[in-house]
Amino acid sequence: MARTAFLFSPLCRSAGSNVNFLGAARCRRKFELFYPAGFEDETYLVAERSYKERAHLEWHAELGPSAFRKRMARGEFRQIADIAVRIESRANLLFSFEKMALRDAVKTPAGARLFATELYAFLFGQGSAHRRFDDWIEALADLPRRGSPVLTWPVATVFGFIARPDRHLLFKPRVTRRAAKAYACDLPYDPKPSWAGYQALLSFAAVIRRDLDRKPGFKARDMIDLQSFIWVQGSEEYSA
Repeated sequence: MARTAFLFSPLCRSAGSNVNFLGAARCRRKFELFYPAGFEDETYLVAERSYKERAHLEWHAELGPSAFRKRMARGEFRQIADIAVRIESRANLLFSFEKMALRDAVKTPAGARLFATELYAFLFGQGSAHRRFDDWIEALADLPRRGSPVLTWPVATVFGFIARPDRHLLFKPRVTRRAAKAYACDLPYDPKPSWAGYQALLSFAAVIRRDLDRKPGFKARDMIDLQSFIWVQGSEEYSA
């Protein structure tokens, strides 16, 4: 997959103070405790990468740009929503309350149409990344709501991550904020999704990629590797 370019943001503290350097080294050592060969570690490939990559390949087969356009032209908005929900469900990247809110939101014809059209525009449409992201989160906010809100950071970012891991990153706030703290990065956070918050997340990922690139076994293929690195730093699964 193609490596994407990022705009660097002064999130991490100055390397001149060794704070950023030490944080990066500490986080890499933690990853190596579980996966000594880095992103090439066989256990890592099975435990962290394989199911996310499988979700991406399934998405590409069923909702790649051409297939997505054809389904849109046939008015298959509900089918598109069902496929997206099914692929995410198999990967299990959202919390149960987020899954339920999303399923409820796309049950109606209007909800499915809004979800499908704006998701296509976000993933494959024209215009700036800023505009497409803003339109996408506005659409999520406008979806029918029966209980929990549909618009959360994970819901706003999970489909981009699955469909386009060359450029999009899943934002799990609690885990990512813990990882940023361990990395000595001041990651700004607002529970309400916004382009500024997403751009800060992508900048954090770019810093991690830059710092890991020279280490054998740590050349990230895409955002799946970077999200997995972040997950290891902040998830309670790896608290040891």
